[in-house]
Amino acid sequence: MWKTVLRRVLLMIPQLLILSVIVFTLGKMMPGDPFTGLISGDTDPSKIEELRERAGLNDPIPIQYKNWILRIMKDGDFGKSYTYKMDVTKLIGDRAQNTIWLSLLTLLLTYLIAIPLGIYAGRYQNSPLDRAVIAYNFISFAMPSFVVALLLLLVFGYKLGWVPTTGSVEIGIEKGTLAYIGSKLHHMILPAITAAILRTTGTIQYLRNEVIDAKTQDYIKTARSKGVPIKKVYTHHIFRNSLLPIAAFFGFTITGLLSGTVFIETIFAYPGMGELFISSINSRDYSVINSLVLLFGVLTLTGSLLSDIFMSIVDPRIRIE
Repeated sequence: MWKTVLRRVLLMIPQLLILSVIVFTLGKMMPGDPFTGLISGDTDPSKIEELRERAGLNDPIPIQYKNWILRIMKDGDFGKSYTYKMDVTKLIGDRAQNTIWLSLLTLLLTYLIAIPLGIYAGRYQNSPLDRAVIAYNFISFAMPSFVVALLLLLVFGYKLGWVPTTGSVEIGIEKGTLAYIGSKLHHMILPAITAAILRTTGTIQYLRNEVIDAKTQDYIKTARSKGVPIKKVYTHHIFRNSLLPIAAFFGFTITGLLSGTVFIETIFAYPGMGELFISSINSRDYSVINSLVLLFGVLTLTGSLLSDIFMSIVDPRIRIE
């Protein structure tokens, strides 16, 4: 298995190079540049042109790409943000901390909601609980993510005032204290609940279908005929086998949370990688855009590999070759 893992890791290198070429080219094709917003009636055009020349934006796109990719390969230098005037690596690192904590809380809430609902809906098929879960799935799947986020923000943030509406921590609180941790959690809770609600649909449906299907399998009928208690049948047989679809997508779920919180972070003004990505597109901050897309590409490819590894651990019959 580990030879396969190494082979797939090496295969990521040309995939990421192709992705970097596409992203870099598309970024340069966008109208404007990082200095366009500096132009006003009082701006000296020659000063703006001097800034563009110094940043290398007047060079042909292939030359710009070559200089950029060589800096990354030789020195690990992803450049500097034109907007924030700091190294891209440090900027993304600071934002990544917020996204990681938000993603972990979202993942926890997602499974706390989805696993019990999926199992009980499948176990008590066609019951009022099952119908309620199906209705919940239809509603959460049909409503766009930004609509759900805006509704929750309006009700719990602005109307009731239970949670903050922007930021990741209260200003002025000393870092590392219990008050700081509590403030971080307070700012994360509504974005995490919103993201969890939107992500439970697939997990609930998979679990429900697997439980319903498992109940009709011969090994379950055999266990019941031998007098195995129904509770043990569900915990030792049905539940374990029903987890296979979740294990298959677990890697994608983790990495998808890290790279897929763009709308949530933007709506809640939560300073993570998703919010940084949108603001960088608006300001044509090429260095940040290219670096984030490459990072999201690495996460996606890693998610695919992790899903295969988790699947082989949960089900020993499966081995990635």
